[in-house]
Amino acid sequence: SAVVFPKKIATEQQSLMLVKRLLAVAVSCITYLRGIFPESAYGTRYMDDVCVKILREDKNCPGSTQLVKWMLGCYDALQKKYCNNYWLCLQTVTECYHFKFKYTHNGPLLDFGSKDKKSDSTITCADTKKASILLIRKIYVLMQNLSPLPNDVCLTMKLLYYDEVTPPDYQPPGFKEAEYGGMMFNEEPMHLNVGEVPTPFHVLKLKITTEKQRMENVDKNILKQGETVEPLQVCGVSGDDPEE
Repeated sequence: SAVVFPKKIATEQQSLMLVKRLLAVAVSCITYLRGIFPESAYGTRYMDDVCVKILREDKNCPGSTQLVKWMLGCYDALQKKYCNNYWLCLQTVTECYHFKFKYTHNGPLLDFGSKDKKSDSTITCADTKKASILLIRKIYVLMQNLSPLPNDVCLTMKLLYYDEVTPPDYQPPGFKEAEYGGMMFNEEPMHLNVGEVPTPFHVLKLKITTEKQRMENVDKNILKQGETVEPLQVCGVSGDDPEE
């Protein structure tokens, strides 16, 4: 069905559902525009007036089925408020799409340490809708301007948790325990803060990290104030966030 924007986001559950849908749209658009899976692995949907491709389970494409299962596992961890980072990586590492999750008493916050102190009460459904459409459109523009991926690209997903609240033996469906070693790039990496979507309970932000040479053709004019292309000083971990 269409990705419908609610007329009112009055509860944490309504907000969480919207964030899940937007995350699914973002991941689907990224994998579609980067040519990860064949056309048959996607269905066509509409988010307001924007036509988007949504990844689905395709028996002829085991990779798409696996990614759908990973997404469901990510939803499980997000709903339990265990997950604080979600990475979609194209290894070794060529591109990484990074969502970071923080939580407050009002609900989960997907954040990169924003200094924006805007009151939750000022966020309307119109704000959320406008920001969602802008984020997806920007993904489309960026994906079409990045240099092509290698033919032998491999995709993986990583979830990181808050140890103080996550049971030691917890692993969401489709995941297994792994050592966290950050990210290593063959070439000089750059990162791009793509944008953010606020709701009264969440803030969703997307950051892309890729090899500098792959961003040479990206038009800097598509970036809004506060969203800049700059060198990534510490791969995988932000040095200015004590929680990490």
